Amino acid sequence: MTGGSVIGVCIGEATPGEAAFISREMPVTGEYVTLEFEDARVLGMVESLVRGSPAISGDIIDPDVVERILKFEGTGGQYVRGRVRLLGDVKDLRIPKVPPPPGTKVKRADTETLRQLFSTGSIRIGTLLSNPEVEVKLDANMMVSRHLAILAITGAGKSNTVSVIVEALIKLEGMPIIFDMHSEYGDAGFTSVKKIAPRLNPVYLSFAEFKMLVDVGKDAYIQERLLRKAFNAAKSGMKGRGSFIEKILRKLEEKADSEELKTGSEKNAIAGVINKVEDFENKYEGLVDPHAPHILDQLEQGSANVIDLGSVDEDYADVIVSHILRRTLYKRKTGDMPPAFCIIEEAHILAPAKRPTHSKYWIDRIAREGRKFGVGLCLVSQRPKSLDQNSLSQANNTIIMRLIEPSDQRHVQQSSERLSDDLLAQLSSLNIGEAITLGLMTKIPALVKIDKYPGKIKGGDPDITGEWKKRAQKQRQLKKQKKAEITDLYTNII
Repeated sequence: MTGGSVIGVCIGEATPGEAAFISREMPVTGEYVTLEFEDARVLGMVESLVRGSPAISGDIIDPDVVERILKFEGTGGQYVRGRVRLLGDVKDLRIPKVPPPPGTKVKRADTETLRQLFSTGSIRIGTLLSNPEVEVKLDANMMVSRHLAILAITGAGKSNTVSVIVEALIKLEGMPIIFDMHSEYGDAGFTSVKKIAPRLNPVYLSFAEFKMLVDVGKDAYIQERLLRKAFNAAKSGMKGRGSFIEKILRKLEEKADSEELKTGSEKNAIAGVINKVEDFENKYEGLVDPHAPHILDQLEQGSANVIDLGSVDEDYADVIVSHILRRTLYKRKTGDMPPAFCIIEEAHILAPAKRPTHSKYWIDRIAREGRKFGVGLCLVSQRPKSLDQNSLSQANNTIIMRLIEPSDQRHVQQSSERLSDDLLAQLSSLNIGEAITLGLMTKIPALVKIDKYPGKIKGGDPDITGEWKKRAQKQRQLKKQKKAEITDLYTNII
């Protein structure tokens, strides 16, 4: 059997899943180790560490006493105690049936063993935090078919992580679809990018989607019935010329002029619906285009398909995301488009925990059915506790970056069976660009330093003081120019 240098020995009681060890050498949290026992070499991860000294106990209250002990003993008497999570035999990752006995040596895992475990996938995400020589590559098939969640506080590196994954998918001739809520990715510098304006042809909308944009509430039964009849009649008559919205308005106006409406409430309802359809036209002018091709017809395989939603309101974003998800799932069921990976930024807005949305329904639907039809989801959020837990729990892969809020941490842990308490405790201490990767896309959990995407991403914090300085300089230049113009004018008059 082989292995790296010995860093400690097992002490006390152990289970087949974890063991305690003690050492005089300081390992690194997240470091991989091997333990050899019962004719097996078992891989483990250091998940917690404590440093102490028998001579300097917690009962000492005088700093001078500590200094005298250090002068006499130095640091030689200090120890490191930790816990190792046993991940399985290095050959097949099967959890051992018996625990390691006390005195079992804990060795650093050698680089070649780690490469066999982490470097066999098709999407490079970064390197091991504890061993930069080891590439971490994710299984693209498992990532797309079993869905992914990328979770972190603002500024921890979510946009960079998304960009690294998207660029790798482009090289695999994949079809990532990015719902870009903050206009970050259109000019990110991907190898191939297809920018798609968020224009909808209303003829392709379902009635539920159209009703939401027109703002007919679920309790407005008469308005809903009138709008539904006009909507269906307009759709059935779309073989001729004319705008779809114009046809709806014509049907509503014909209804208003007829003698069928006998009660005052019906007359008020038809007038209200007409006003709402006209308001809808004005509100979304430039976005709702009767001549626009269907968005799905504009998608390109082998490119980053960026749907820029930065300039639209939440209702419109909800409709366009749900519409594309619905049509993507349908087209995949009929085999009319390539497998797709739908990346949903600000997922907590589109699939909130405490209220229904159209997007939430289709996110949940694809989370349950997408695996069979080649439609993958990537939910990106800085507020996990505000994200629908059912949707989050359907993501069998997770990249978790820095999370400070305890309620966010608990919400993530409840949705991920693979996130242990020790790993959970590390989330608040991760640096920018560092992450824990979990799930079926990687053989075992990994603490990763995410690669730096070489392109330009707008997701970082703005340089506020720099912008102040630029604007102030511009204002001074304008004042100076105006003063010079006034002086020249006064001189010419004289």
